[in-house]
Amino acid sequence: MKLKHIVLKWVRRFRTMVRYRLLVLTSVPIIITLLALIALTMYWTVTYTWQNALMNVRADLAVAHHSMELLQKEQRMRLMSLSSSYDFQTLLRTDEAKLSDWVSTQTSNYELDFVVLHPASALSEFSKVNRRLLLKGKEQTFFQVLDGQALENLNPNLPVNAEIPLIKEREFESRGLISRSLIPIFNEKNQLQWIVDGGILLNNSTLLVDRIRDLVYAADTLPLGSIGTVTLFMDDLRVSTNVPLDSEARFGRAIGTRVSDEVKRQVLIAGENWVGRAFVYDDWYVSSYEPLHDHDGNVIGMLYTGYLEWPLLKTFLTNIIELGIGIVIVLLLSGVIVYRGSRDLFLPIERIHNVVKAVQIGLDRRIGSLDLFKNHELQILGQQFDSMLDQLHQRNEDIKKASLELEDKVQIRTRSLHEKTEELEQHIKLLNQAKIKLVASEKLAALGELTAGIAHEINNPTAVILGNVELLQLELGDDTQRVKEELDAIHEQIDRIRNITRSLLQYSRQGGVQDEITWHHVNLIVEESLTLVRSGTKSYDVKVEAQLDAKCCIEANRHQLLQVLINLQMNGVHAMDDKGLLKVKTEDWIDQSGKVLGAVVRVTDHGCGISKENLKRIFNPFFTTRRSGTGLGLSVSQGIISEIGGEIEVQSELGKGSTFSIYLREKATSNNELMLDVEAY
Repeated sequence: MKLKHIVLKWVRRFRTMVRYRLLVLTSVPIIITLLALIALTMYWTVTYTWQNALMNVRADLAVAHHSMELLQKEQRMRLMSLSSSYDFQTLLRTDEAKLSDWVSTQTSNYELDFVVLHPASALSEFSKVNRRLLLKGKEQTFFQVLDGQALENLNPNLPVNAEIPLIKEREFESRGLISRSLIPIFNEKNQLQWIVDGGILLNNSTLLVDRIRDLVYAADTLPLGSIGTVTLFMDDLRVSTNVPLDSEARFGRAIGTRVSDEVKRQVLIAGENWVGRAFVYDDWYVSSYEPLHDHDGNVIGMLYTGYLEWPLLKTFLTNIIELGIGIVIVLLLSGVIVYRGSRDLFLPIERIHNVVKAVQIGLDRRIGSLDLFKNHELQILGQQFDSMLDQLHQRNEDIKKASLELEDKVQIRTRSLHEKTEELEQHIKLLNQAKIKLVASEKLAALGELTAGIAHEINNPTAVILGNVELLQLELGDDTQRVKEELDAIHEQIDRIRNITRSLLQYSRQGGVQDEITWHHVNLIVEESLTLVRSGTKSYDVKVEAQLDAKCCIEANRHQLLQVLINLQMNGVHAMDDKGLLKVKTEDWIDQSGKVLGAVVRVTDHGCGISKENLKRIFNPFFTTRRSGTGLGLSVSQGIISEIGGEIEVQSELGKGSTFSIYLREKATSNNELMLDVEAY
């Protein structure tokens, strides 16, 4: 708590006291300048250091590459020295039968891992590139990967020396990476007679990589604590390296470990050099890789050089910390100087500030003498401020008197205006109600007259058609069987016309004389509708499942509610193409506070569903997607439910089915119809 109190105290001082704010204002430019210098210094240092590190590691890789070329050249010169030696030339001219055995004994004398003499007849054992160069009389040196049998053919000891245990994989690598040289020997007729084949095995060649490392990383060329490393890879496997198994303890060699996937993709697969920061076995190194190619140009391995990154970062961070400490010291010294130098200036300003705060809270204070020179700017400012406070005090007294008089007048006018406003709002409200009722009445009257006229005009010719069809059936007698299908089609269409006119008449009567509304238990009406639907769908492959959990009673017209339920259930049956499962569920309608508002009836089908476009139009009159539908069922149902204060909601997913929910209030109301008509208008 003490620490928090001290922090809050100083925060308040910096926010409220001039001396500290001025200290901040004078220090901020210095701090920003120093921080900018730090940022620029760090950016330049990081950029230069990192670019320099990458340039160094590129140069190291170039030196290692050149060293490998020198070693291969030295290897080729040894073979050429062997082929031009006195003993070789003597046996070549006098006893060629012993030449091959003698050559195989010269391996250690010429510091090679294998030396083999092939006759010209063995030329076909070499690749096309090798054959072409040998026939031209050109020496060649190249890298190559050989399996165990090929290694044994060159030297029986090579397979054992090449074997590498794979760390963390519990396997052994039996292939070998070799540096191989071929020297062609021609006879007096300038015909290829012999091929001198020799080279070194690069697997487990620790002396070789150490020699290259000593050439690349001379003493005192790396940051203190860093180590330079060189590695030869066969594919992605380290076959010869001085990368330690533990970079901190620096023991062992990481032979038998693999390169990272990122380096593998760029160097081995893409055939490009890699220069950058890479994770080498157990630590981060500033690294560079280049691919090794065989005689056919295929990438068979990599050459790597790199050194530990952390000592470089440590040196860099040490420099940054030293720079930061120096900057902090400069900031502290400059802050002390600014504070001490401006202290005499702050005290009069703080006194003026305290007087201002006292005046703000209603105290009658003045600045008075500031113990400064007579012509000091702050002394003059204080005198002017006191004069201004005197004038302000007098004006405040005058304003108070005027405000009291104005307040009385405003209250009188406000009271009168408020009464007029309330009266006007009441008139507007009554006018809107009358307008809404008039529009609703006119719409219903016009719709009723139109639909009644349409129904009458349709029913008269329909009755004539029906009578003539029945007379025709009577006259034909037994001959009606010949046209039975046509007559049945006529009867079916007549029934359809009657259903349409009946729906029109029923739709036109909405808002007319209200049918009797009584208390009913919703489950009983639902059970009755289910009985009628089941009897009407016996010929269909429809299963009706009911879950009636509603406990409350509602006010409704029984016949109209029954009509709505049957209409929704039959719509669900038709949506499922007269087969499937139809679910009907009832439950209490409960609001968020737990109060029972009424009952909810949900009708769920597993049919074709309704698209989002059609979902907004299904309650519009005469809208239907069925060829045999009238488009009035849902519109009539919505009107019936709205008349008693209820609601119909629909949720549908195309291809999966629909759920129609009927919300029935416990106490029927008569205002919903008016509100719905207002919204439609």
